[in-house]
Amino acid sequence: MAAEIRKINSILETIMIEGGKPVPNEGCVKVAVGAVIKNPCASKYVEDLSVFFDIGEELGNILTVEAKRLLRERPIESFGKGVIVGLDGELEHGAAILHMKTGISMRKQIGGGKAIVPSTAKRGPAGTMIDVPIHYKDAACCMTHFDTLEFVIPDAPRADEIVVVVAYGIGARPHARIPCLTKDQIEGEDRYAYSGGIVFTSRDEDGSSTTPY
Repeated sequence: MAAEIRKINSILETIMIEGGKPVPNEGCVKVAVGAVIKNPCASKYVEDLSVFFDIGEELGNILTVEAKRLLRERPIESFGKGVIVGLDGELEHGAAILHMKTGISMRKQIGGGKAIVPSTAKRGPAGTMIDVPIHYKDAACCMTHFDTLEFVIPDAPRADEIVVVVAYGIGARPHARIPCLTKDQIEGEDRYAYSGGIVFTSRDEDGSSTTPY
């Protein structure tokens, strides 16, 4: 089932100065793109939520293409996703969108990503704001890239709608300097390694995943 999209909104943030000091490399750049879609299961209990799986895959593609355009195809280093479910929907509707196929299509569009895609979800009326978490795409333990991006659409979600958001960044936080590993110091596999659909805690030497999380 294809998503019934009412509108797509986006925000592009470039932090040029932080703490009174200029941010190098054209600033800290983050983007979030969100789609307002009709909730096909609003106001009723539906046991089988597979209708949302393909919707998530479709939106992961559509929204990431737009995010890449806004970033002028600059290399993406961090990612995240989120949903706001309208009042006539369930949080599980949002989970069915986010956790099945959305992250897979996001990775395909940006050329990979070894870490899980962080996410958040909430239910609320039109104008509800959400902070979408992002982290380094190849290692969730890379603290220099822990960040969030605030997203809101004033007239969404209506009660029978869902707002689906993807977020990306092209670098670390402005002047990231807490004691931690940088992306260039990451070795081996992330504890939360992505393996084609399920999260695993470790991998064998040949790269195959072990120990389901």
